[in-house]
Amino acid sequence: MSGGADRFEPFDEPFDEPFDRPLDEHEEHGEHEEHEAKEQGGEGDGGDGGGRAQEAADRSSGGPRDVDGGHGDGPAGGGGDGGGGGFTGPAASGQPPRIPTPRSSVEDTGLPLPEPAPLVLEHRVLKSLLGAWALAACSAQETAAVEEHLGECGACADEALRLRGAVGLLHPPESLDLDPTLRTRVLEGCLDRRPARIPVPEWATPYDAEAARLDALLQDIGDAEWHAPVRLRWFEGDGPVSRRTTVAGVIAHLLSVDGLVGVALGLEDPLGDATAEKTDAEGAAAGTPTPSQRTEAYWRASHFPPTRAVRAPWREQSHHIVRTVSFAGGGSGRLAVSYGGFALPLSDSMLDRAFECWVHAGDIADAVDYPYEPPAPRHLHRMIDLAARMLPVSLAERRRAGLSAPAPRRLVAAGAPGRSLRLEIEGSGGGEWLIPLDSPASVASAEHEVAHVALDGVEFCRLAAGHVSPEEAAAGQVGDREAIRDVLFAAASLSRM
Repeated sequence: MSGGADRFEPFDEPFDEPFDRPLDEHEEHGEHEEHEAKEQGGEGDGGDGGGRAQEAADRSSGGPRDVDGGHGDGPAGGGGDGGGGGFTGPAASGQPPRIPTPRSSVEDTGLPLPEPAPLVLEHRVLKSLLGAWALAACSAQETAAVEEHLGECGACADEALRLRGAVGLLHPPESLDLDPTLRTRVLEGCLDRRPARIPVPEWATPYDAEAARLDALLQDIGDAEWHAPVRLRWFEGDGPVSRRTTVAGVIAHLLSVDGLVGVALGLEDPLGDATAEKTDAEGAAAGTPTPSQRTEAYWRASHFPPTRAVRAPWREQSHHIVRTVSFAGGGSGRLAVSYGGFALPLSDSMLDRAFECWVHAGDIADAVDYPYEPPAPRHLHRMIDLAARMLPVSLAERRRAGLSAPAPRRLVAAGAPGRSLRLEIEGSGGGEWLIPLDSPASVASAEHEVAHVALDGVEFCRLAAGHVSPEEAAAGQVGDREAIRDVLFAAASLSRM
């Protein structure tokens, strides 16, 4: 069967194309004619059938092949000199490439993306998804299907509401800011295990804590925020007063006023050679510049507006103050600290500095849009107690200045009980105080109570800082309205720059 040998001999030649490539149209046509020729000739008639099959193969492959694999001399033989064997490629036959070109994406066309088909789920499937929906673990399509179902099924809506409430209990919202009492609790835990060899006096711990909290706030703000505008507010006479500065200017103010405590302890004065002008009678009489005079003197002595560089001397001074009072011991609390027009014991002065540090830290936090929490309850209670003890003196000064109702005609002897107002402070750090109304030397008495005022602890502190006017203070009032007004205005008059 010479036709069979001629037909299979080309497959003995090596070529590069794979055996399993798809056949083009001419190859498929040639195989069909070859199959027909084999059926017509039969296997017995090898010569005739093989010849017709060979002709069909020659037509499909482009020309007759020689036994050695070369093409014939015909025009379809591809050159006639036997230079090429095997099948012709798509490029030679003019056919399109067998590998399709990449399809363009919908995003590249600029056309809108097709909307996903909504899920159609059974009631039992939707009910089983309620837990995942409450945990926000469903896909977008599942969420849409569940929420659409909740508007139609009351039982599932009630179950979803119950599950969502349970998820809220599992994940209570927590602030990213540290608890203001964290530092105090950590120190107390450490000191319980190993008591300090030189402990910080109890009356100095509020200042130590508030200075540390303010320092942590200053560490988090950027360079540009040090120049954010801040308006210092306080109360004078019967109206509010304000002074515009920056975040760095507030720290310079704290540095200057804290210097009063430092000077009383024998530390270096941060003002240096700068002297305050004693323009008012209070400063001249006491011989010591007032806090506002010291601040203005510091600002004038600065060749440029304060920058974040002021943080380092303020921080160092606060550390020196706490360290010095710790080494001095608890007996140093009786040392007098002059504020120009008045003086406070060192123990009360440290509470005063803690209060102002917290108030101005809140001013800075508002300027840079940062949350800031009140002090620890026991520290807040000490600050409120100091303000309550200073109210009788403030009330007497306002009467001498003609800003409050005159004292009653019947004079009360020093140490004798007189008219009193009950000040009730609610919330953390609160308590009750009886405020003598007739004179600072009189004794407050519950039997002579004529009025009762109730305020929130933080609200009372904002009133004492001059950040809330007496008319706007949210206070519950019972009793003598005139006495209540005098006490609220006396509380606001405790503020200063």
